Amino acid sequence: MGDELRLGSVESRFAEIIWKNEPLGSGELVKICESELKWKKSTTYTVLKKLCEKGIFKNENGIVVSLLNKEEYYAIQSEKFVDEAFEGSFPAFVAAFTSRKELTEEDIASIKKMIDSYGK
Repeated sequence: MGDELRLGSVESRFAEIIWKNEPLGSGELVKICESELKWKKSTTYTVLKKLCEKGIFKNENGIVVSLLNKEEYYAIQSEKFVDEAFEGSFPAFVAAFTSRKELTEEDIASIKKMIDSYGK
């Protein structure tokens, strides 16, 4: 999955609406987008079609559902970021992240717990 899976900021807001409300009828989606994004019906359907083509959502018989849930989508984006920016090295990512942002004790405990669970 290349850049075609990335969402711009407006697409991300649209995706959040679907993830929050799915399954939902496409007519209801149009109403929500008109209210929250100030979109016309045609804009909603254009963006929906684009994100369906990317394989993130599906519009079947007027019912919109996700093919990738929010967590799956962001996991893929995180993996791509680490691959592209840190040559796939998670330790290099953590080193860069912590060079400007201090981890709390809770963060450290949570990370240790994750690492321990993968070691088994």
